[in-house]
Amino acid sequence: MANHPFEKFNLEPSLIDAVKDLNFNQPTEIQTRVIPKIIKQVNLIGQSQTGTGKSHAFLLPLLNSIDIDYKEPQAIVVAPTRELAQQLFDVASHLTRFKEEVSVKLFIGGTDIEKDRSRAKNQPQLIIGTPTRINDLAKHGDLHVHLASYLVIDEADLMIDLGLIDEVDYVATRLDESAHIAVFSATIPKSLHPFLNKYLENPEFVEIENTEKNKKNIEFYLIPTKGEAKIEKTLKLIDILNPYLCIIFCNSRESADALANQLNAAGLKLGMIHGGLTPRERKQQMKRIRNLEFQFVIASDLASRGIDIDGVSHVINFDVPNDIDFFTHRVGRTGRGQYKGVAITLYSPDEEHNIALIEQRGYHFENVDIKDDELKPIKAHNMRQSRKNKDDHLTNQLKYKVKSNKKKVKPGYKKKFKRDLDDLKRKERKQFSKQKSRQDRKNRKG
Repeated sequence: MANHPFEKFNLEPSLIDAVKDLNFNQPTEIQTRVIPKIIKQVNLIGQSQTGTGKSHAFLLPLLNSIDIDYKEPQAIVVAPTRELAQQLFDVASHLTRFKEEVSVKLFIGGTDIEKDRSRAKNQPQLIIGTPTRINDLAKHGDLHVHLASYLVIDEADLMIDLGLIDEVDYVATRLDESAHIAVFSATIPKSLHPFLNKYLENPEFVEIENTEKNKKNIEFYLIPTKGEAKIEKTLKLIDILNPYLCIIFCNSRESADALANQLNAAGLKLGMIHGGLTPRERKQQMKRIRNLEFQFVIASDLASRGIDIDGVSHVINFDVPNDIDFFTHRVGRTGRGQYKGVAITLYSPDEEHNIALIEQRGYHFENVDIKDDELKPIKAHNMRQSRKNKDDHLTNQLKYKVKSNKKKVKPGYKKKFKRDLDDLKRKERKQFSKQKSRQDRKNRKG
């Protein structure tokens, strides 16, 4: 029988069985590059977007390395949000259905800490959780964090955004000097550098480059709006889309609430994920979203970053993000794995600058508008600007020609100047068009 592609990593047979159960036929790039390094227990910085198979890239080698006879913590995985920690725990729990002797426990905020203290009496071999709760348990001696030999920090840039990096620092400080650390992050902001310099000596660096920003399985659409028309466009979009699940992103909690009020008034049933929800409300919303009670979910950036929701077929950017990295995080919610996705961005005139910045990052949009209940192609949003730039260049070139004909300034000279300038522009364009036609004919003959 042919070897399974994951066998090249020398994983235990039980974990190969787990991979087969997941129907993983080929390792992703990050799995190919990271699994051997974590098995070797090196310091590591991994930079990749979501949806690349990152969770299995570190959980498979961590579980492979665990000594089932040593009943103390051997590895710790910290995540910035409860939802993300829960997702990692779910992935690890599936793997331990095959490597049954390993004890994995989840410790997150928003739960009864006394129950966690009781659960920690039997020390887990793999700890997964949020840094604040893990620290609280370590401070009181409930969790023997100091015995772990490997620490994985997932979504490190979000740790920075949520102000949790100091809590991560406290976890890292408790480890023995011989311990190793792996840091995974979609971006490596400067604010993360002090932590990396402090704890990661001679780290190996793995970057999964995404030179072609437009994933082939995501369609990117750009729709123009003006002022209040954004709400109307969103309602029209909702009428013509039939998503499996659509996330509508807003830049702030206030914007999310305002949009939700308008859409609720139109009779729509919506899910909501933003920082104003209590832990209990968030948990209830996530449960309802995963049970597919909603077709549309409104979310703000920070609140949604650490959440992994399966089956997102559409993303709508109601607000163009001010932080361009958030655009990557948003559109990365759809078109995951083998599934196709649609990412639609609504923009008003004052958001054109941010659209230009996104395009400079390598994204390409199809410019469309809603006509006759369909998305129909329209002229590119930047055509007028590029034409204006060409006109400005032409104007500067031609001004001296017009001025050189002026001897005396007469009444109405500004209007005449403009007429002369427009006339010269037309002649220049005509001349350019002829030159281009001649050049095209030469190229065809050549």
